[in-house]
Amino acid sequence: MKRIYLDFAATTPVEQRVIDAMLPYFKENFGNPSSVHRFGQVSEKALDESRRSIAANLGADPSEIIFTSCGSESDNLAIRGAALARRAKFGHKHILISPIEHPAVQVTVDQLVEIHGFEASYLPVDQQGQADHKNIDKYLREDTAIVSIMAANNEIGTINNLRKIAQACTERKIPFHTDAVQYAAHHEIDVNTLGVDLVSLGAHKFYGPKGVGALYVRAGTDLLPAQTGGSQEFGLRAATENIPLIVGMAKAFQLVIEEGAERQERLIPLRDKIIDFVLEEIPNSQLTGALPSNRLPNHASFVFEGIDGNLLIQTLDSEGFACSSGSACKTGDPKPSSVLTRLGYPPKWALGSLRVTLGKDTTLAEVDQFLKGLPGCIQRVMEASQ
Repeated sequence: MKRIYLDFAATTPVEQRVIDAMLPYFKENFGNPSSVHRFGQVSEKALDESRRSIAANLGADPSEIIFTSCGSESDNLAIRGAALARRAKFGHKHILISPIEHPAVQVTVDQLVEIHGFEASYLPVDQQGQADHKNIDKYLREDTAIVSIMAANNEIGTINNLRKIAQACTERKIPFHTDAVQYAAHHEIDVNTLGVDLVSLGAHKFYGPKGVGALYVRAGTDLLPAQTGGSQEFGLRAATENIPLIVGMAKAFQLVIEEGAERQERLIPLRDKIIDFVLEEIPNSQLTGALPSNRLPNHASFVFEGIDGNLLIQTLDSEGFACSSGSACKTGDPKPSSVLTRLGYPPKWALGSLRVTLGKDTTLAEVDQFLKGLPGCIQRVMEASQ
């Protein structure tokens, strides 16, 4: 049985061209980029070229790119680093986020509140998960240290309108961070057009290697390092840089820029076919998140009334289909998704979630096979629940 992977929002395979770019830096060019000899110089050149590449593709300066180990670390450095720096400099202690942020943001903010004495509040979202960008001014305070609103939600696929939020933050000189880990896998980002001060990226969401990410930090943004002990990454992230993975991330991100439009053109019809089929053919089903015009191009997510979502994932897996019940960080959690409950779904709906996310090489035949098997899997789960 050929297994079909439909969980590309959780992670992606490493693109062969990315592997080819990385390989020399595992063996021949293995030097520490901080070393002054030739081996170190070769690695330092690769580091500088990778930084310039990612910066150019974001409309940034190379000095504004900080390499990290993943998108979650980038979120941590942005939120904790900016909040603590702003409190130290100005006494600011308020943080504004949405109620459906990734745990890397939410849990970091919770810690700042519980241990460091910050105060947090939430920019409301509608039932589709769209943050209330129109009324952002009502939620900003004189002591707001940082605002963080994700570019696109990993669980429901909704894309946020960030420009008005960024504009309001800029006018008040409040740092604005966005977790763009999902969004950057499909869309170009120009940090100047968008107006953001901090942007988190994770390579393994766009066919790069796991274990590497980046944080864009606008010049002049106050930030305390979360990891100390060395001068690497402009003093903001101590650790010998992982050159093979950084090279791989830069290559993978370059491919998103070069091929992103073509990938979207392939993915959107496949995504829409899944959405249309489920809503028309599966009783008691609802699309979660935004309408197709305002969601990630590869992302379809649903709830089914009275269904055990985890059992559905297991049943699909037994039939050869790898899907998710939401965030990869929540897989196997028997509790209702906090994202869905915060959007107003009662437990009998929120427990029955399904996320189907397509890859750049997903075929129509694979989608058709999945849709052929899905109704039977749902029926089996319903019967088991009775």
